[in-house]
Amino acid sequence: MTEAFLDRVTATPAALDLIQSLTARHGPVLFHQSGGCCDGSSPMCYPQGDFIIGDRDILLGEIGGAPVYISASQFAAWRHTQLIIDVVPGRGGMFSLDNGTERRFLTRSRAFSGEEMCRLDMPRGG
Repeated sequence: MTEAFLDRVTATPAALDLIQSLTARHGPVLFHQSGGCCDGSSPMCYPQGDFIIGDRDILLGEIGGAPVYISASQFAAWRHTQLIIDVVPGRGGMFSLDNGTERRFLTRSRAFSGEEMCRLDMPRGG
């Protein structure tokens, strides 16, 4: 019996709808969760060619076809959580594509159980 793949990042239907809308307008997008000082719960959404992924950024997964990256320092702090990208009313970050839509992306999270953490730490494919 194979265990289901455990996602480090997921998205709500509202987030997937907004991603689809932004992708239709701007082409392929990506997310970066930096954990900045001012609004660390808001992932930034960029056109894929407009944001340079750093050597220490970690790819968490994909949502709606959009890759989601996190800074290494944030990953170290949030390693034990699943990130859930959602949408709430409001204005997005200054450079984020959701700015001006009167909706913004918001990162929610839930802690992985001990069993889930063990599954995450196991090598894949065996």
